[in-house]
Amino acid sequence: MSEPLYLLKAEFFKTLGHPARIRVLELLSARERAVAELVPEVGIEPANLSQQLAVLRRAGLVSTRKEGSTAYYALTSPHVATLLTVARQILSVVIAGQVELLEDLRTPPPLRD
Repeated sequence: MSEPLYLLKAEFFKTLGHPARIRVLELLSARERAVAELVPEVGIEPANLSQQLAVLRRAGLVSTRKEGSTAYYALTSPHVATLLTVARQILSVVIAGQVELLEDLRTPPPLRD
């Protein structure tokens, strides 16, 4: 019997649950990149970046190819970039709602007679 889809989705989202992995996916949404290009953009040590890339590779979210001694990474599907765009849209709505709530909290209540 296969795992229920909701469990697979939970595992998928756990994979996305690290800021460095999200940043890597954002960078790869634009184009394929060499590991050396990713290091300064992601802002973590090369060894840690390699670990994060391995997690994304095992999850099937990125692919790798070698050209000489250089490893290049790319998204395996444009849907990953779409997911990141949708997440950004959702966060915009959520944050906008929080700003409205903050403004409501900062507005003094009307004085009563």
